[in-house]
Amino acid sequence: PPASQNNEQGSTLRDLLTTTAGKLRLGSTDAGIAFAPVYSTGTASGKSGRTMPNILDDIIASVVENKIPPNRAPKINVKSEIKDEPKDDRKCVQDDCSKRYSDIQYSWICDKHVLWLRDHKNNNNWKLFKECWKQGRPVLVSGMHKKMNFSLWKAESISLDFGNQQADILNCKDSVISNTNVKEFWDGFEDVSKRQKIKNGETALLKLKDWPSGEDFKAMMPARYEDLLKSLPLPEYCSPEGKLNLASHLPGFFVRPDLGPRLCSAYGVAATKDHDIGTTNLHIEVSDVVNILVYVGIAKGSGVLSKSGVLKKFEEEDLDDLLRKRLKDSSELPGALWHIYAGKDADKIREFLQKIAKEQGLEVLPEHDPIRDQSWYVNKKLRQRLLEEYGVKTCTVIQFLGDAIILPAGALHQV
Repeated sequence: PPASQNNEQGSTLRDLLTTTAGKLRLGSTDAGIAFAPVYSTGTASGKSGRTMPNILDDIIASVVENKIPPNRAPKINVKSEIKDEPKDDRKCVQDDCSKRYSDIQYSWICDKHVLWLRDHKNNNNWKLFKECWKQGRPVLVSGMHKKMNFSLWKAESISLDFGNQQADILNCKDSVISNTNVKEFWDGFEDVSKRQKIKNGETALLKLKDWPSGEDFKAMMPARYEDLLKSLPLPEYCSPEGKLNLASHLPGFFVRPDLGPRLCSAYGVAATKDHDIGTTNLHIEVSDVVNILVYVGIAKGSGVLSKSGVLKKFEEEDLDDLLRKRLKDSSELPGALWHIYAGKDADKIREFLQKIAKEQGLEVLPEHDPIRDQSWYVNKKLRQRLLEEYGVKTCTVIQFLGDAIILPAGALHQV
């Protein structure tokens, strides 16, 4: 159109598409696609008929022909097909939903930030999970190990089957990666005397990172792969074939994130002098993640904390009362300590870590992102400063044997 009409028509593709939306019907039965195209009523030969033209061309042509002002918001009324949705999702999550979900065993932990589903066998868990997931909140499901073949996941079993494999092993203390025989890692998993020593004689804190992963996992460990898949929590969402697992149903032309599964194994910090380091530094995943603790090894040897010593270390954390109660339950086996932050706090945390780096005399380059680089484990002292100086509270979760932690994409976490 002439330049004088540009303001009326909209000058960008975004303008063209949004101003046309009011004219097009959602869910058209004619086209079977989200945006119904504008059909032409004749062909080049002059015969009457309807053809499917280029959709984008027709959208643009429709805007030009009908001169829909871009400042007039289209009125689209899409009725919800779900009749039982609450009017206020947040209220349903925050308030006591015991009447609505009386058939589900659940609790709220971390100041109602994390949903804990206590009965993994309940087929109705997904209904409450859905309410929580819409708010972008983490979810904990306990007891998954009861569905699994426990003998497959023992350290000695994996070492016996795959000890001759080579893999990248990360030293969590200094972030040095070496390609080593997997058997060396597993030999020291529960026997501290067989672990590597670093230059000052201190026991190394090693991690067998993402080995195996994805298709390699399925090819190398078919029995374990099948055992894991049949034991996934909330299969409607977490199973590769789950009807609500959106990533599994993306068209082939999308670049999908690596959905795993990945086996991540690490020594505990109980045998190290420095308890302010983690086996997984603070980072963000690009997709939703379900992490199941399938095995907890009990390290033996000099310098290792006793069971009561390990429990005392857990109790020093800022824990929810329900988690403290689980720690005292002799039938529960704690294995991992998680610190989780909401995605909305990422910028504050990034700014805080850059500030701490400058305080420590470290060079802060503009192209370096402390979260993306996974260069920080935020210890207890720093977590307290983060709360006092930036108002960002840490959500602390203890993962016990058989617990599945489900994190929404964008949630920051360290382990």
